[in-house]
Amino acid sequence: MTKAFAIRPEPGLSKTIAAGAARALPIAGVALFKVIPSGWTLPDLEAFDALLVGSANAFRHGGDKLSALTHLPVLAVGQTTADAARDAGFTVARVGSGGLQQVLDGIGGDFQHLLRLSGEDHVTLSSPADVQITERIVYRIGKVDLPEEVAAQLSKGALVLLHSAEAAQHFVNECNRLGVDRTHVSLCALGPRILEPVGEGWQAARAAASPNENDLLALAIAMCQE
Repeated sequence: MTKAFAIRPEPGLSKTIAAGAARALPIAGVALFKVIPSGWTLPDLEAFDALLVGSANAFRHGGDKLSALTHLPVLAVGQTTADAARDAGFTVARVGSGGLQQVLDGIGGDFQHLLRLSGEDHVTLSSPADVQITERIVYRIGKVDLPEEVAAQLSKGALVLLHSAEAAQHFVNECNRLGVDRTHVSLCALGPRILEPVGEGWQAARAAASPNENDLLALAIAMCQE
């Protein structure tokens, strides 16, 4: 079986490794990112009727200011973000399954002014005509160098799990820097958009059937067994 690597930041990295182990898929963890809280200011809270959140990191690294927002229902991109919101004392109104734009498109007339908590690098959204969005950057992702010994392992044959387009771009840059032979590396991505920056020449590059960890791991297992 091809050796699998996950490169996402903690705590997601440990969760992916554990989920892989539960499916008899050993995954080596190499965190190429670390989450860094950003200084941010609270807006006038009377103007908002919900929070729009595309990552659990917003709740994990938002800091003390989050306590002032717990009265606002959360529109979460997916189940992991929803769970982090509940753990932080929030009520979840919507849980998406196809990206944050899908969540935004489905709110109808229920909410008019959203406070979006996001990372420094985030997806651009198209807001419905009757919905206003105010944004606050509450964290950023710091890049970590790929260890040379891991690069050497990759060149011998590996499958790499990619959870974001930013991760894909950084991974590609590190492979280029260290001279990794991409013809021996397969990429398994959480969604098609994540593969856009990777370029050509990989042994394989495929996206999960839907953007969730179960489908990502199912694809990884299939690719490792090929």
